[in-house]
Amino acid sequence: MAKVEHDLTDAQWALLQARWGGCAYCGAADPAPQKDCVLPISRGGRYTLVNVVPACRSCNASKCNAEVTTWMRRKRLDERAFLVRQAEIAGEVARPAIG
Repeated sequence: MAKVEHDLTDAQWALLQARWGGCAYCGAADPAPQKDCVLPISRGGRYTLVNVVPACRSCNASKCNAEVTTWMRRKRLDERAFLVRQAEIAGEVARPAIG
């Protein structure tokens, strides 16, 4: 972990949690969601805005270091809806607030 550059800020993490409103995978409400790397660190992922989503303990433990779309198919979750929403939310959080 120390050898990999991570650039997800605390503010971005808070916004990701707020925008997802629960587990990014199953939608479950979790008062303390875990940071899950869509592309696991063991496969070259990092803690970045476009790679981290909030996950409930159950989904995070189940996914472990699996490739996200393979895992979602196995769990019968809607991978297309997840990937579209992930891109939309990451884009919204990345844009600076106007006002």
